[in-house]
Amino acid sequence: MTEGSTPHISPARITVLGVQPGNPPFRIVEVDGEFVGRAMSMTDVLLVASEAGIAIHDLDDLDVVRWVGGGKFTWTPH
Repeated sequence: MTEGSTPHISPARITVLGVQPGNPPFRIVEVDGEFVGRAMSMTDVLLVASEAGIAIHDLDDLDVVRWVGGGKFTWTPH
């Protein structure tokens, strides 16, 4: 395999982990690999990012946000 055929995956600054059971369910948010808070909605992700000094213009931008265990519309456990 050559370098040209290897996809470049840049690490996103924000990682939103899978839904955790709770009342209400939540997702853990990390910035640069460090736990920074819990989110119960997309709005919470934006607020946590803002508090960390990161502006999110597009929640689908994989260079900024990485969704683990479901996308931005997943907020309940399966």
